[in-house]
Amino acid sequence: MLLWLSQWLAQFDPMFGVAQYLTLRAILSVLTALIITLWVGPIMIRKLGIRQIRQTVRDYGPEAHLSKSGTPTMGGALILVGIALSCVLWGDWSNRYLWVLLFVTLGLGAVGWVDDWRKVVNKDPEGLPARWKYLWQSIIAFTAAVFMYATAKAPAETQLLIPFFKDAVFDLGLGYIVLTYFVIVGSSNAVNLTDGLDGLAILPTVLVGAALGVFAYLSGNLVFSEYLLIPYLPGTGELVIFVGALVGAGLGFLWFNTYPAMVFMGDVGALALGGALGALAVMTRQEIVLAIMGGVFVMETLSVIIQVTSFKLTGKRVFRMAPIHHHFELKGWPEPRVIVRFWIITVVLVLIGLASLKLR
Repeated sequence: MLLWLSQWLAQFDPMFGVAQYLTLRAILSVLTALIITLWVGPIMIRKLGIRQIRQTVRDYGPEAHLSKSGTPTMGGALILVGIALSCVLWGDWSNRYLWVLLFVTLGLGAVGWVDDWRKVVNKDPEGLPARWKYLWQSIIAFTAAVFMYATAKAPAETQLLIPFFKDAVFDLGLGYIVLTYFVIVGSSNAVNLTDGLDGLAILPTVLVGAALGVFAYLSGNLVFSEYLLIPYLPGTGELVIFVGALVGAGLGFLWFNTYPAMVFMGDVGALALGGALGALAVMTRQEIVLAIMGGVFVMETLSVIIQVTSFKLTGKRVFRMAPIHHHFELKGWPEPRVIVRFWIITVVLVLIGLASLKLR
């Protein structure tokens, strides 16, 4: 909205043209989302508490978590508000990437909202049944995948890139739709599984999102993409506005979610942010890099798969509890130690992912 306004005002005073620069709008997107979340946060947390929208900790979880019972939840809605408003203000409304990304993020956020509402307000321990949750995740991901495939303007938009190899590019054809579907749904559920400790999921999401923003900016710039030997994807540069909003809103939420948390994210935030990372990776053609940089999310998901498979086949558990962050808690690691060490791992993995830009 403000982009169009600045274009109109630039007719009368060239000074307003500075607002059209992508880098400036990205910075303003970060600051706008951060200010919104820091301003709205205390109000939302207070209202969640008044309406008794509070976390109920299950008895079979770590005993240390019992003290968390009663903490306001569904705070992920705060992140979505910051992202949406910042994108509306600073984004280019004619960019299809931005609209698809908002559709995936807010759509999955709505699914998470229904799940949280049924658990917390309706006191239904099952929440939204798994089959219905997966169905709606699938509909959203499949719709986005088909639209992106149908509107692709260049072969590079539907090819699979292998990181660290400059010539390892494969045409996917309709396989692009399948890959996109699994990346969005898988990433959405992976972040949701990781969201079990105070601040554990949000900072890795911010770090991975910021790194994907770097890929988006470089891929959308003809000069940089040619220099780095990565595909030129016109229009992906605008994704940095969304990434900026995600970073600002994520850091604002971490202000309230850091240990000991004043509010929990809930599925409304975790499902949405995970899906956003998946969609960002698909749009920048960095699905494999996402698996590298989001190694913590992958590890959490694999720990659940391994635990369930082992118990069903042998009756024995590989970990003391899954997801794996609970395993380390039960081994005696204090919660802040688990959180910070997982953050450090994410920083290292993000740097490895970014190194793929130059090491080809």
